[in-house]
Amino acid sequence: MNLNIAVIPGDGIGPEVTEQALKVTKAIASKFGHELNYLNALMGACAIDATGNPYPPETHEICMNSQAVLFGAIGDPKYDNDPSAKVRPEQGLLEMRQKLGLYANIRPTITFKPLISKSPLKEELVDGADFVAIRELTGGIYFGEPRGRSENGEKAFDTCVYTREEIHRIAKLAFEYAQRRRKKLTAVDKANILATSRLWRETIKAMAPDYPDVELEFLFVDAAAMRIIQWPKGFDVIVTENLFGDILTDEASVITGSMGMSPSASIGLHTSVFEPIHGSYPQAAGKNIANPCATILSAAMMFEYAFKLQDEAALIKEAVDQSLENGIVTEDIAGKDKAYSTSEVGDWIVNYIQNK
Repeated sequence: MNLNIAVIPGDGIGPEVTEQALKVTKAIASKFGHELNYLNALMGACAIDATGNPYPPETHEICMNSQAVLFGAIGDPKYDNDPSAKVRPEQGLLEMRQKLGLYANIRPTITFKPLISKSPLKEELVDGADFVAIRELTGGIYFGEPRGRSENGEKAFDTCVYTREEIHRIAKLAFEYAQRRRKKLTAVDKANILATSRLWRETIKAMAPDYPDVELEFLFVDAAAMRIIQWPKGFDVIVTENLFGDILTDEASVITGSMGMSPSASIGLHTSVFEPIHGSYPQAAGKNIANPCATILSAAMMFEYAFKLQDEAALIKEAVDQSLENGIVTEDIAGKDKAYSTSEVGDWIVNYIQNK
């Protein structure tokens, strides 16, 4: 099978972790007899520095011509610390989501046995937690108009907008996902306050009869945030809007013991993007200490969702599990034990795949 992907390393630790995920992708392609073709592309602060555009047209063309995009991270302190900057790396991310139609972000929260002691939650709460959050990605307050500031700069405003079509599209994906898992769907909103949330609840309730095998519940976002901490094992599939999903999925990532273990997939109309949920972590850039596992697991999601190659995805996940079991981990996990470098972890996982 021909596998055509775009590779966007991005900023900070993005190039380092993406390099390891690409090594793993090459190893899997070789082992299973696939032909891998890939092109590198610029995005984020590095793209601004090179072209003045955080998402250059050349990058968009490469993405549109690819079956999947393997993405690292974007962000740089020189833009974060400059509130007057008119062009920012994050603008490239939002533009990519819009132009590729990346309407759904899928973030699994899975606990790994060797990392349970690293979780801020008690072991009995987190052991066995396994749920997926499906976040709407191209609507809501991040994209709504109008937005801006008053002429005197004393007032700012953002607008949250959703259409029934946008809600139906993401909810359909969530219902179908729940059917493939434990058949429970939690819809998160703030319907007691927000008009957009009431449209979410109304639309999803109307869809429920089409999925009689799925147990549907609704939670206000504040209650959902509490339950993720109090009873994470009570969730199976969560569906929610853009802003709520952004916050809740970052909260959920911490309970597993390391944000460096959390992958994601952004499902699109034209192609799909696979990326770790951590940021660019510029303090660690170039030090070869960042955890590459979230990006490697994102590559596993790429094989699973973009290419429908379940065995290939399963072997990557197995290799990551075994690296944890054998203590081949970076400093964010190692604690007092030996810490391995980013590239050493990647090399170990590649070697496991080659010798399996």
